[in-house]
Amino acid sequence: MDKLFDSPWALRVTALILALLLFFYVKAQLDDNTKSAEASSQMAIITDVPLEVYYDTENLIVTGLPKTVDVTIEGPMQIVLKTKLTKDFKVFVDLNTLLIGEHRVTIQTENLSPKLDVSIDPKVVDIEIEEKVTEEVKVEPEFNKGLIAEGYELTGITAEPSTVFVTGPKSVIENIGYVKATIDNAKGITESFSKEANIRVLDNSLNKLDVIIEPEFVNVNVGVKPYSRKVPITIRQTGTPKDGVTINSITSQTKVVEVFGPKSIIDPITRLEVEFDLSEIAESGTYKVNIPLPNGATRLSKKTLEVQANITKATTQTQTQTHSGTNGEQGTKPEVTEQEEQTNNGETTPEVETPADEDNDTE
Repeated sequence: MDKLFDSPWALRVTALILALLLFFYVKAQLDDNTKSAEASSQMAIITDVPLEVYYDTENLIVTGLPKTVDVTIEGPMQIVLKTKLTKDFKVFVDLNTLLIGEHRVTIQTENLSPKLDVSIDPKVVDIEIEEKVTEEVKVEPEFNKGLIAEGYELTGITAEPSTVFVTGPKSVIENIGYVKATIDNAKGITESFSKEANIRVLDNSLNKLDVIIEPEFVNVNVGVKPYSRKVPITIRQTGTPKDGVTINSITSQTKVVEVFGPKSIIDPITRLEVEFDLSEIAESGTYKVNIPLPNGATRLSKKTLEVQANITKATTQTQTQTHSGTNGEQGTKPEVTEQEEQTNNGETTPEVETPADEDNDTE
């Protein structure tokens, strides 16, 4: 046995075996430690983390910054879970030292454990700092007239309030083309209504602009009424006057009437003819006649027309004598004796003896 260990080759082989055993033992320990470390490490992605921005908000405005970012954290499982649940950290950019113009900035974090590996998406952003401008602009209300029912029309559309305040970068405010408040409704509208609408600020190419609007909503008032049009009236005389009746004039103070109904039916109407029967006239005066409702129309502003008739009646001889007798029989002159006529003229007629007197004297 002693001779075996005295051999240098035996010692070398023994040393090699011990070295190999030690190597595999250390490697196994390292692998166990690595697996243990990997088991206790975890990664998490926290999405939509609000991005805080520090700058002079009273006079400046910043464009190009995202509102939220995604934060990826990796480290010990307990720290990762706690950070994900509490979200007691913040993501920010500090622009207080930057001047008006274009800049490239790096998003920073605060209150995250140093044991965590942190990455932010996006990490670097290009921004522009501009002068902040507020302008009062007029709102243009919009409404689809095709939603109004047939036979009705749009009388007006207004917005309350009629103006809004738009705040944004100077370059954007100068590029405002339209400020619109658009509303929608079901088809077949027959009456006025009011509805809330949000404001859209557009450029001349109808692209939406990223600005601050105050207020964001307005009330749009839509006026609707039945469609109508004023149409002239003409009187058409019919029939034959009665015997002895002469028509001097037939007139009316009403010259037009308002006709209601669908536009396609009302617009072609040029006039309304009202028939007036002359055979019904017996005296001068005012007569009421019905105004015809055109086919397809819904109603008229008035249903009847007042017609003023002026006539002359012919007088017969019998009527003249009857009329004269009624006024003291002036139509027949009574006989007047010569004596009465002389008396009436102031003269005295001498007495004349009658034959009867001569007879008496003889006796």
